Amino acid sequence: MLSIECAFDQCCRVEKDEADLPRVRDAIAACVDPAGDGRYSVEYRVIGRDDGVLRHIATSGRTSFERGRATAFIGAAVDVSEQRRNEAAVRSSEAQFRGFAENSSNLLWIVDPAVGEIIYRSAAFERIWGISCDEAPATLEVWMEHVHTDDRVAVARALEAVKAGEVTQYEYRIVRPADGGVRWLRDTSFPIRDDHGAIMRIGGIAEDLTQEDSRQVYIVSARPSEARHLARLVRATDYRVRIFESAGAFLDIAPVLAPGCVLVDLRKARDEGLSIPRELKARSIALPAIALDEPEASAASAVTAMKAGAIDYLLFDEEALLRQRLAAALAECHPTTGSPTRDQEVGAQIGRLTSREREVLVGLIDGGTNKVIAQALGISPRTVELHRAQVMSKLGAGSLTELGQIALAAGLSPSKAGAKVRKPT
Repeated sequence: MLSIECAFDQCCRVEKDEADLPRVRDAIAACVDPAGDGRYSVEYRVIGRDDGVLRHIATSGRTSFERGRATAFIGAAVDVSEQRRNEAAVRSSEAQFRGFAENSSNLLWIVDPAVGEIIYRSAAFERIWGISCDEAPATLEVWMEHVHTDDRVAVARALEAVKAGEVTQYEYRIVRPADGGVRWLRDTSFPIRDDHGAIMRIGGIAEDLTQEDSRQVYIVSARPSEARHLARLVRATDYRVRIFESAGAFLDIAPVLAPGCVLVDLRKARDEGLSIPRELKARSIALPAIALDEPEASAASAVTAMKAGAIDYLLFDEEALLRQRLAAALAECHPTTGSPTRDQEVGAQIGRLTSREREVLVGLIDGGTNKVIAQALGISPRTVELHRAQVMSKLGAGSLTELGQIALAAGLSPSKAGAKVRKPT
């Protein structure tokens, strides 16, 4: 007579995905352990022996014990492959939507009309409204208080039409809660229906029609007190100011910020600060950067900042002198306009690569093989090969030589470490 363990082995002899085998074995060992409750519940993937098809199987059951020994088991196995495929498709669709929404200069929003709750707004909200998404109105009722009084009736009618199933386009003004500024918006709103045709959500795309004022300065500083001090100096030159506490926080929403320039404080987080002009250049974001450094900084520091892409370099010296030099630098600091050059277009393409794809691109520029890049990034050579194909496809490169030329045109170059390990061809 087979033991419970052997019986499980016979029942589960379908070719399981190797990544799931340890979990299945652990679940089997646990359910036949007299010290446990005998319950068995695990989901795993199997590869059909005859058709090679990958399937998701959900199993559950319970073991019976006599005198401290497993004697019987009853359970069931259900094929949940279609359900898992549907869930993966939904996740992929949501990821694509968020990727589009978070990088759009227009504001995308979604509302639950049953309770009037605003359940989603994209990153452009912060630029248009002048406050963070965390501070934003949570309901339509509160949101309506910030619509210009002369436009509220028309906006309310438009939203009622959307709730009734119509697609509407309307223009209106909002009064920004932070500074009282008035902005003109054009909104295209539409109903979102479920599988039965019932309206479960309403959504919209709001375009900011306001003529932008380029007298905007973004301060990036890891020192809150110094950031506030800099903000006072900048406001004295009649510029508007917005403060970011880290390079990451700034770069996350840089693509949707209003035209202006960036004041980067290098005194506490130098490497992080220098990443700002580099990233702005690599992603073709037209926000000129001014670097600010310690009074005793060396000439080499200035050269490094300018090579990184800063258009000016100032020392945090005597306040009167700093105010004078800052005003002069800001007066010369204008966002670039006009049609993008070929180099800018390439930079924008590289800016749209994922972080992993950019890491692989840098590895290729350094002359690394798939194996060398895989070891450096802690991934498999096969994964590197897939990312490499994606990079070449996105950048329109037909060969590694052409890929290198494209990268150089965008301002990327081999690192010193890469130059040392490159093999001669």
